[in-house]
Amino acid sequence: MNTFCTYALHQIEVAVLSVVAIIDKLTEEDLLVRPTADKHSVGELLKHIAVICRADFLISGGATQEEMSAYYAGVSLNNLKDIQAELLTSYSYLAQAFHDMDDEELHREVTSYWGATYTRYEWLLEILAHLYHHRGQLHAMLVHCNGKDPKVPLFE
Repeated sequence: MNTFCTYALHQIEVAVLSVVAIIDKLTEEDLLVRPTADKHSVGELLKHIAVICRADFLISGGATQEEMSAYYAGVSLNNLKDIQAELLTSYSYLAQAFHDMDDEELHREVTSYWGATYTRYEWLLEILAHLYHHRGQLHAMLVHCNGKDPKVPLFE
């Protein structure tokens, strides 16, 4: 595997494992907390985080909007245990997929259904940024809106 992919996947794993640890500190009732009326609840955000690795990988491979809608419709995450399991499965899927890519594939440009064009490696970096962004949102929601600091280190 490409060394840079190894490093990027390690940082994604850090984010995933910290979210898993945060989930361990939550109750099912915490999933219902909605700090802002027209924005996602904690549970909705966690469900989104849980599928980022696989969903964004599919997008990075050129999945259409219809294919992504079907993918999202097929995901059913109803509790903390399901969310945690999907997050880990989604990461494993991503890590294996990038492990199998050669440099030619990593340099291949792919255009998303909304028009963004990146190399497969750049898409991996987008996945990393996407996870860290939403992990920060989750942490802020829990600490500042729910008054519940999970006391989980976010960085090594």
